[in-house]
Amino acid sequence: MGLLIIVIGFALMWVLLILPQQRRMRAHQALVAALEVGDEVMTTSGIYGTIVEVEQGTDVLWVEVADGVELKMARGAVAKKLDGVGRGAGAVAADDEEDLDELDAVEGEELDELDTGLADDVELGSGEATSRARPPEGSDSEPTDR
Repeated sequence: MGLLIIVIGFALMWVLLILPQQRRMRAHQALVAALEVGDEVMTTSGIYGTIVEVEQGTDVLWVEVADGVELKMARGAVAKKLDGVGRGAGAVAADDEEDLDELDAVEGEELDELDTGLADDVELGSGEATSRARPPEGSDSEPTDR
């Protein structure tokens, strides 16, 4: 009975952990193998660009990220291929832009509330600032207030 529980545990771990990772790996390998000149891609570091050259026989791609700026990178550095037209370097979809506007509005309200709360909590002083100066190296004196 105990052996059966261990076998079932290993089978469950295989199905839940290892199998999905293998599927992701196979999908990424298929993506990397299918990359062509003109494909718009996003790298694993979040850089968007368009493939301008694929060096045959190697794992090297040249990706244009801005006008006249090309990066040499490994094929494996491509995280995904973008399917939208005009979604190259720095482009934002209309629905993404609306989401950003909503987020900015919410953050603005939160900042206003935060500013109000800080103003209530802070007591204004005389305006004099103090700092601690470091003594010259080799000196045995303590830092002084300025």
